[in-house]
Amino acid sequence: MKSAVFEPSGQHILADLYGILATRLSDPMKVEQLILKSANEAEATILSSHFHAFGTNQGVTGVVLLAESHISIHTWPEYGFAAVDIFMCGNSQPQRALEVLQLAFAATNCEVKTIARGVSN
Repeated sequence: MKSAVFEPSGQHILADLYGILATRLSDPMKVEQLILKSANEAEATILSSHFHAFGTNQGVTGVVLLAESHISIHTWPEYGFAAVDIFMCGNSQPQRALEVLQLAFAATNCEVKTIARGVSN
């Protein structure tokens, strides 16, 4: 693997996704595969992942650690809601990761906040 130098500057995307079918939010293996796919599509370097289900048909929480930082998710199937946190630096494309998630979850509404990190004014 080629070693890359990452600057501290990056984009931190906080997304609240609403109106998602409960079945898309309660399977930890499917949620993990989707987050991993979004990281790959964003051209990020996956280091590890850990996901946890709170019970049958209940929420999932998980994180994918990246060389560029992380993607995390917490879901509430009973409300059709997912909170997603995407922080990436370097040449990765965090907006692309969000697009993959929005498309796969088929959310009816998505509220997004993007924060520039590591950039001094």
